[in-house]
Amino acid sequence: MNNPERKEIDEAISAADDAIIHLERARGCLNSAGNWGLLDMFGGNVITGLFKHSKMANAEREINDARYALQRFSKELRDVSGFSSIHINDFLTFADFFFDGFLVDVFVQSKIADAKKQCDEAIRQVRSIRSQLVAM
Repeated sequence: MNNPERKEIDEAISAADDAIIHLERARGCLNSAGNWGLLDMFGGNVITGLFKHSKMANAEREINDARYALQRFSKELRDVSGFSSIHINDFLTFADFFFDGFLVDVFVQSKIADAKKQCDEAIRQVRSIRSQLVAM
């Protein structure tokens, strides 16, 4: 393997590491938002609602950062022979709802759970590709 190829692989690995960091942070924020959401649904008050929304906002920021990192990873993968870019269109969509009420809280909990599953799947895919890159 020549130096330019190794450089492209190293750049793709670095981009994968960055994406994983943001995806794991997003998953952590989503876990926290989910926990606060459950507390809010079952006896919470204004304060628990504020904490939940704060955690959801943190998760949304990390998801946006993860989207950017995944775009960079996709771009770097295109530079590595034998790899095509990963598909990230409509990836990790997450809506933040600022309504109150039990039914809306249940819906938000469902959205949080869906976003966590998407984070887990993205982490799995990026780690798999990263392992292949490291083996090169």
